[in-house]
Amino acid sequence: MSEAVTRTVTTPPGLLASLDPLLREWLPRQRWFAGKGRPVTGFDLVAATELLPAGGKLGLYHLLVRAHQPLQPLQPGHVGHEQPGDCYQLFIGVREALPPRLAPALIGHVSQGPVAGRTVYEALHDTRPADLLLEALRTQARIGGLRFERDPRQEIRPGLVPRLMTAEQSNSSVVYGDTFILKLMRRVVPGINPDLELPLALAREGCPRVPPPTAWLVADAEDTAGPSHTAEPYVLGVLQPFVQGATDGWELALRELAKGEDFAAEARAIGRATAEVHTALARALPAVTLGHVQMRALVDGMTERLEAAVHAVPALRPYAEDLHSAYTALDDLASEGRTWTAQRVHGDLHLGQCLRSPAGIWSLIDFEGEPARPLAERRMPQPAVRDVAGMLRSFDYAARTTDPPQPDWATHCRAAYCAGYAEAAGRDPRTEPVLLRAYETDKAVYEAVYEARHRPDWLPVPMAALHRLASADPT
Repeated sequence: MSEAVTRTVTTPPGLLASLDPLLREWLPRQRWFAGKGRPVTGFDLVAATELLPAGGKLGLYHLLVRAHQPLQPLQPGHVGHEQPGDCYQLFIGVREALPPRLAPALIGHVSQGPVAGRTVYEALHDTRPADLLLEALRTQARIGGLRFERDPRQEIRPGLVPRLMTAEQSNSSVVYGDTFILKLMRRVVPGINPDLELPLALAREGCPRVPPPTAWLVADAEDTAGPSHTAEPYVLGVLQPFVQGATDGWELALRELAKGEDFAAEARAIGRATAEVHTALARALPAVTLGHVQMRALVDGMTERLEAAVHAVPALRPYAEDLHSAYTALDDLASEGRTWTAQRVHGDLHLGQCLRSPAGIWSLIDFEGEPARPLAERRMPQPAVRDVAGMLRSFDYAARTTDPPQPDWATHCRAAYCAGYAEAAGRDPRTEPVLLRAYETDKAVYEAVYEARHRPDWLPVPMAALHRLASADPT
């Protein structure tokens, strides 16, 4: 193993101020920017690290910046207050001019400050910066406040050719020679990120269903503008083995639907994979028992989300009372003394988070949870059926992308998935109909709000599920 590199760096003053006007225009256009619809009015610098000197042919800065945005107005005519918003991880390349291959990565031309007269761009599009990140992970470098850490039992060969993946939404990923994939979080928060925590725990358990972390990037930064005013480290990226030739479950399901092929065998296999991951997580990390007090809090949260959704999506109003019964039925069981086990779960499981290797083996990826939810909430133990409900909703979505929709296809897949889960877990999630209905209703309510805001043409997909769930009798 190469000797670890430790390097102290200094970042020139005035760097963020010189980039500010360019970032205000560029940042909201990125797919992973979470604050769309509200202008960026300024930035706080959480941390800055010079990875390559800007005075050379190619400079490279690693920045953690907190964007200021006005809050959404509470009512028409009310002016929203401005407050520090989300913290983003940026890789800023500096060149005299961009070659044509890097034109799509352009951020802009700097007119003042320490890099005045030069061009800045999204550096992950560039081979040299991507090479630098892998080499730093390989050698366990410490550069300024950045710590590049790794599992010493796994080898990282130098010289793997990088390429930036283009399909990412909330993060960015670089693939190295079809051997590794480096997932870089874009919107970051201090604390233990489940996308590193859970795969590490599963690797300790020897669970083969999740690629084990090979290396990871952490930053020590005191974020005085953040909501928690904490000095906890930020997990910024995770390097894992790349499953070469893999197809994600969503893509595969749509392909089989288009051909009129049955997907039940694959759905059953995904169910087994899910149960194996849940079983390993239950062994690796503490589980808790949910009694009436805990379930009341859970039901209250579901009820509040439903009430807010009814205001946001008028089409929900005719179903509101019957959907609410899905939650009160769960509360009634809890009040009778029923308890449930909660454990660590995936938190955002759907077909797109499942990978099928060319050998037909299914893996689960992306354990970050729902990025919009607070980190503490994403790390809370929850009933495993929450993940099951997410998968069941995903089968519905796939079936309704076709014209005409194929609800019977979804029904068969849902049953096969639960059967596969039962084979591996020893318990069928359908034996908990009240709990499953509540979680599936909560998920479909969330989907209805999302589709109404972002993809109105897709609103009929969750509405069809809510129509079924409103009339469901789980007893």
